Amino acid sequence: MRYIDDELTNKTILITGGAGFIGSNLAFYFQNNHPDAKVVVLDSFRSGETLSNGNLKSFGHFKNLIGFTGEVISGDINDKELLKDLEKNYKFDYIFHEAAISDTTALEQDLMIKTNVNAYKDLLDLAVAHNANMIYASSAATYGDAASPQRVGREAPQNVYGFSKLSMDYLSREYMAKTNISIVGLRYFNVYGPREYFKNTTASMVLQFGHQILAGKNPRLFEGSDKILRDFIFIEDIIQANIKAMQPKKSGIYNVGTGKARSFQDIVDILQRELGTALECEYIPNPFVGRYQFHTEADIEETREGLGYEPAYEMEDGIKAYISEIERLYQTEVKK
Repeated sequence: MRYIDDELTNKTILITGGAGFIGSNLAFYFQNNHPDAKVVVLDSFRSGETLSNGNLKSFGHFKNLIGFTGEVISGDINDKELLKDLEKNYKFDYIFHEAAISDTTALEQDLMIKTNVNAYKDLLDLAVAHNANMIYASSAATYGDAASPQRVGREAPQNVYGFSKLSMDYLSREYMAKTNISIVGLRYFNVYGPREYFKNTTASMVLQFGHQILAGKNPRLFEGSDKILRDFIFIEDIIQANIKAMQPKKSGIYNVGTGKARSFQDIVDILQRELGTALECEYIPNPFVGRYQFHTEADIEETREGLGYEPAYEMEDGIKAYISEIERLYQTEVKK
């Protein structure tokens, strides 16, 4: 589905983190709907390098880009020489900034701030130099355990990742005030959908529960999972928000969710209906009580007004659209 009418002919688009979950979906959106645009994907791609928690430093994976015919650059946004080369050798009209250390359990505060905040400032300077519109990934992690519905201006980050994204938002407002480029920050809530598999253990519980069920294992949920609610949003609505952010009514920071909180129990029940299974759920104690959000729900009224965004997928619709990919991944990646 096309979300803007412009052909984008002769426009050049940079997508950082373009081999990741959301970045790769954006790359294919443009290829499929605006083939006359020039799309440049920048990603550090994965190596064996891990954080102190054992998780990969970068989740970018070439398989997310199989079939993409645009330009692909392997590079780190912390590399100032690389950014100088981009400024010199290209003329970007739009920058979609999805690259980040996105692991909320990462302990490397120095790397988190350097990558998420300092490198973003360099990219903002690139956007100003090219007069390019900037659309970047903020996060619902900025809210921490703030009461629902979460609204912009009521932030209380509980980890360095949320802090880094809030710092990006503050920096964006500074640039909004002193430059003429359009800048839009999108606070993603709990995203699920195709091309998330290579996020490994940080992939959504929709995918993880789906693969548990396909393996014939009883789904394992925390006790009281029918009362643990999140704003789960299908990737197609995330793409919609990003594309509409190319031509916003005004620059700003916007929530991107459905505006509806659903439970983890709902996920399992919908998956079992779609997969035709009736496995008994196992309920285990929640070890994160006191450090765990029990309810997230995006206030999206400003997003509707500022971007013309309207979520199109209920959880039932999103999982139904995703189910064949969950099954394909199980056969080709999990069972191999």
